[in-house]
Amino acid sequence: MDINTILQPNIQEFIVEKTGSDISKLALSKNPFPEIDYKILLNQVEARTKSKDKLPTWYGTKKIIYPSKISIEQTSSEPAALYKSGLLSGETLIDLTGGFGVDDYYFSKKIKKIIHCEINEELSEIVKHNFVQLNCNNIGCFQGNSSSILRELNQLFDWIYIDPSRRNDAKGKVFMLKDCLPNVPELLDEYFKFSANILIKTAPILDLSSGLNELKNVKEIHIIAVDNEVKELLWLLEKNYVNSIKIKAVNIQKTKTDNSVFLLNSDSEALYSLPQKYLYEPNSAVLKSGEFDVICDLYKVSKLHKHSHLYTSNDLVEFPGRVFELNKVIDYSKSSMKQFLENTKANITTRNFPETVENLRKKWKIKDGGSLYCFFTTNINNDKIVLLCTKINE
Repeated sequence: MDINTILQPNIQEFIVEKTGSDISKLALSKNPFPEIDYKILLNQVEARTKSKDKLPTWYGTKKIIYPSKISIEQTSSEPAALYKSGLLSGETLIDLTGGFGVDDYYFSKKIKKIIHCEINEELSEIVKHNFVQLNCNNIGCFQGNSSSILRELNQLFDWIYIDPSRRNDAKGKVFMLKDCLPNVPELLDEYFKFSANILIKTAPILDLSSGLNELKNVKEIHIIAVDNEVKELLWLLEKNYVNSIKIKAVNIQKTKTDNSVFLLNSDSEALYSLPQKYLYEPNSAVLKSGEFDVICDLYKVSKLHKHSHLYTSNDLVEFPGRVFELNKVIDYSKSSMKQFLENTKANITTRNFPETVENLRKKWKIKDGGSLYCFFTTNINNDKIVLLCTKINE
């Protein structure tokens, strides 16, 4: 990719003008700039379009060069990157898997000197250019194998940051950390020679127990959701750490951020109850943690059933998730459904229930939407029930 060609004013104007266009239709038109490969030009348009909501700082900055759209899809969103930066402090950080540099941009606001390592030569050049456009003057870009760069620099860092790639040339898409690139479990001892603090980002699909089996010296696990969708897991490692592991379940929303903090495998016992005045549905970050019993202790609520993961109380409490006022509890039977829900409009959620939302809508002719929220679930007596609710908050 010729960066100077892409930066020509008329080509930049074209990219901005066509942002948001249907790429398949645009691809059918003639390339107005013979000096540049049309596929490269279309990628700039498509990647910039994808950046509008996910990376507004890049989108709003002039003369930004974009990598492949896959790199944009895989990079951290700005809210997630901002959260990560709040976990770190110090003088120096080396990012062993720099990518598009979104995390490093935010780290640079908290850490005095950042080293961005990227094995892909073209991507390294793109990021180096973009950091200039973004006025990031404390990030150095190094192209090559990060382990080699680490050894060549041969210095201690306050932090090492790693976002291992789940795409392995030999195995395709992988799910175990040992199969990712770089192989973090295998290289941990080497990394600890250069820093006592390591932050690892993994995809949300990774099971917490699997990650703990592969890693050591884990001090904290942060489960990061944005608008109730888990986006990434953060593993904070400290050299020689062997004590209790803290879990932080975070749901970043436009108007607020929910934080739930607890210890892994705490010995809390769940309280159980039939449905009371209020119903609580945990956010996706809390659900990912698997720490369902401690929620009762933390928020003074009771569970409806061991496997339902819905909570209830008579007094309204602050809760990390959606909160509802319970209007009515009905048994899941033909007569009750015909009386209360058939041919109505409602928002449906199932928790520990044998039928899918799609089947329930079709079976009872329930349209989507409206102000009524229905939870199809199982209570402590193993009865199939439906909770008819009004939403109090998100």
